[in-house]
Amino acid sequence: MKKTPWAWVPTLYFAEGVPYVAVMTISLILYKRLGLSNTDITLYTSWLYLPWVIKPLWSPFVDMMKSKRWWITAMQLLIGASLGGVAFTIPASMWLQGSLFFFWMMAFASATHDIAADGFYMMGLDSHEQAYFVGIRSTFYRIATIFSSGLLVGLAGALQVLTRSIRYSWSLVFYLMAGLFIAFWLYHNWVLPTPEEDGEKHTKTAAAIWEEFRQTVVTFFRKPQVVAGICFMLFYRMPEGLLAKISALFLVDSSHNGGLGLSDGEYGLVQGTVGVIGLTLGGILGGICASRDGLKRWLWPMVIAITMPDVVYVILAYLLPSNLVTISVCVFIEQFGYGFGFSAYMLYLIYYSQGEHKTSHYALCTAFMALSMMIPGLFAGALQEAVGYRTFFIIVVVACSMTYVVAKRLDIDPEFGKKQKD
Repeated sequence: MKKTPWAWVPTLYFAEGVPYVAVMTISLILYKRLGLSNTDITLYTSWLYLPWVIKPLWSPFVDMMKSKRWWITAMQLLIGASLGGVAFTIPASMWLQGSLFFFWMMAFASATHDIAADGFYMMGLDSHEQAYFVGIRSTFYRIATIFSSGLLVGLAGALQVLTRSIRYSWSLVFYLMAGLFIAFWLYHNWVLPTPEEDGEKHTKTAAAIWEEFRQTVVTFFRKPQVVAGICFMLFYRMPEGLLAKISALFLVDSSHNGGLGLSDGEYGLVQGTVGVIGLTLGGILGGICASRDGLKRWLWPMVIAITMPDVVYVILAYLLPSNLVTISVCVFIEQFGYGFGFSAYMLYLIYYSQGEHKTSHYALCTAFMALSMMIPGLFAGALQEAVGYRTFFIIVVVACSMTYVVAKRLDIDPEFGKKQKD
C-alpha cells in the first residue's frame, strides 16, 4: 500500500532545514555567547558554507553509490551524531576545536542530505504530487527555520536563567536537537516509501561520471552572457553576504560594543521569528509578481527591495533603540525586502540553467550562490571590528551599488517567468 506523502514530505523538509540553520545561524549566537570575537566567528563559520559550494562535485556519486532513501536516513543519523558531538564538546576545554569539527561534519551531512532529499522527492512523487507539495515542503522548511533560530535560541536563553551556565544551557539545546534527529532517523526508516526507481543499480563508472561532469562544466561556461551571469550570481547578494552574519552579532552584542544587547530569547523572537516571517512573506510576494509579469518586468523593483532596506541597520546602529517592537519592525522590513529581492536571484538561476544539462547547470549555479555568501562572510567580522558597527553598515549600503551594476548587465527574455496563456 502506497504511503501518503503527508506522512513524510513535511518531516523530510523540516529535517532538511534544522541542521542548515544550526550551522549557519545558531553557531553564530553560540560562539558569541562563548566569548569569540566577531572576526573569528565570521571567519570560522563562513568556511562552513564550503560543503554547499562543492556539492555539485559529489552529487553524482551520491546517485551512483546507494539509494536516495539510504542516504537520507544515514545522513540524519550522522547529523544527530554531529549535534551530540557539539553538545558534548561545548563544556570541554577544547570546545572551539571540538565544536567546529562537529559543525563541519554536520555541514557535509546536511549538504548530502539535501542532494538525497531533493532527488527522493522527485522519485517518490508523481508530477501532480510534486507540484502539489512544492509549497508544503517550502512551508515546513520555513517552520524548521523558525523552530531552530527562534524557539531553540529562545530555549537556550531560558535555560541560562535556570542553570546559570551558558555552556550547560547550550549543551542541553544541542542534546535536544540530537535526540530529535535520532527520532527522525527512526521515523523515516519506517515511513519513507521505496520507489522502484530508487532501487535501480547504477552502472556508470567513476571515470564516466567525471567525464559527464566535465562536459557539464564546459557547456556551463559556454552559455551566452556567461560573464554577466556569473558576476550576477557572485555579486548580486554581496551586501547580504557582508550583512547576514554581522547583523545577527549586532543584535546580541552588548551596548558598550555598539550592539543592541538582545538576550537569546529576544533574538529568537526578533530575528528567528519575526525576521523569518518577513523573509517568507517577501519571497511569496516576489514569486507571485514574477509569475504574473515575468522576471524582466520585476527585476529592478526586486533590486531596490534587496538593497534599500539595508539602511535600517544604519538607523539601528546610530539610534540603538531598546524598544523590542521598533527593532522587530526594522528587522521585518529588511528581511521582507531581502525575501522579495531574492526571488529575482533564484529565478535568474533557473533562467541561466535552461537548455541541455539544466539540472546539473542549476547545481553549479547554487554553488556560486553559496560562494557569494561564503567569500564576504570570511572577512566581514574583521572589517566590522576595524571600523565599528555604524561605519560597517554604511559600507554595506555603499556596497549595494554592486547589485545595481551586475543587474544592469543582464539580458533576460521578457516572457520568462510569465504564466503561459492556454
